[in-house]
Amino acid sequence: MAADDYLADPAELAAKLGRSADDIKLLFALRAASRRFRGQVRHRVTLVEDDVVVLDGNGRESLLLPVWPTTAVASVVLDGAELIEGTDYSWSDAGILRRLGCLHWPDRLRCLQVTYSHGWPADEIPEDIQEVVNERAEAGLTIPVGVQSKAVGGQSVTFGAQAAAGATEAWTKAVDRYKVRASAEA
Repeated sequence: MAADDYLADPAELAAKLGRSADDIKLLFALRAASRRFRGQVRHRVTLVEDDVVVLDGNGRESLLLPVWPTTAVASVVLDGAELIEGTDYSWSDAGILRRLGCLHWPDRLRCLQVTYSHGWPADEIPEDIQEVVNERAEAGLTIPVGVQSKAVGGQSVTFGAQAAAGATEAWTKAVDRYKVRASAEA
């Protein structure tokens, strides 16, 4: 299995749960939690090189690329004409694409084509993503599906719908922080 299939380290989750890092159920739960996070943020999170996106202009000096961090901008094409970095535009790792020379991006749909690289190397995934993915994987391994309460030996435990569904406050905040952005936000 490729290291970038998981958004958290299997060894870390295994140590917490007292399992082997190659435990099939643990790896399945971690892969499922990683897929769920990727699905909710609508991108891979791990490094993607030379991703081509078509964007709407916003009539402003700056616009946001959909996914950050931006690691490289290979090309920006406006209405079929390739722009020159440093002369026509600049960019930041925060995913801001700025028009230079006192110009603004046109206020037109689908007028920009940007080829850029974004995301994190598999060994540099932000800690808050790793934490919520590990929590979701742990819940998938330890909370019986569909169970709202469980009594064992005179002790009773009730799992709320959030724990069973994985929509904890930390999960929601991480998804909101890393989800694909609309260029109109710039």
